[in-house]
Amino acid sequence: MYRSFEDLEVWKRACALAVKVYDVLRECREFGLRDQMQRAAVSIASNIAEGTERSAKDCARFLTIARGSAAELRTQTYIAAKIGLLDLQTMTFFVQETRELARMLFALSKSLVKQQPPNKRPP
Repeated sequence: MYRSFEDLEVWKRACALAVKVYDVLRECREFGLRDQMQRAAVSIASNIAEGTERSAKDCARFLTIARGSAAELRTQTYIAAKIGLLDLQTMTFFVQETRELARMLFALSKSLVKQQPPNKRPP
């Protein structure tokens, strides 16, 4: 078990991804897409942090939101690559990392449900 969200590898990787997104898009002049990608990236780590400071049930919900943000960022990555804002290597990294984060978030969420007593598990 973890003591704080700062201990979670998934949170550390989500933060690193957000920093990478900001770095890669620093000179991007497509402000709308840049803003959306940055917000989605930050949302992954932020929802992990917020969720882990709440009840197990709430945490599972926030982890689901974080997974949604990872999917949002992945979609935006495909679009950014198709319009020439991202090179193939960067696109591949963002896609692989968002997929891995989604897997990690799903596994963490499942582990929270297993830790709840049977009468407290969601239906």
